[in-house]
Amino acid sequence: MKERRIAARKPLEYIDAIELTSLSHFNVFASEAKIVDVSSSGYLMHISRQHFTQNELRDTLSLDAVIGHQIAMFLPQLNLDLDGTIVRAKHMGKGFFEVAVTFTAETPHFWRECLVELLPGPNELKVED
Repeated sequence: MKERRIAARKPLEYIDAIELTSLSHFNVFASEAKIVDVSSSGYLMHISRQHFTQNELRDTLSLDAVIGHQIAMFLPQLNLDLDGTIVRAKHMGKGFFEVAVTFTAETPHFWRECLVELLPGPNELKVED
């Protein structure tokens, strides 16, 4: 199988994303998600079924309906808007979905690399006693 990933992923301390909005339909399709890893080409999110705002997404095991959609979301921990295109999604079981998003072409590569470097990895946010 040919490897398609073009950039190494960095695992993250979970980053919250809220108000995931489809720019194709201009509606919020998920109230929240967790970004779990990132690379200079995109990011990976976990979304709980309960956070989908549309019944047709809540009642299915496939998110094929949102693949290819441009989306925008807000990251409250960073006070940052983030956008991209959903390239794949799969049901992980127990009501959780894994959603892969690529950055839009308009997002400068140097900005993406800086974002990857600055986002906290696992245990980087722990406060020492």
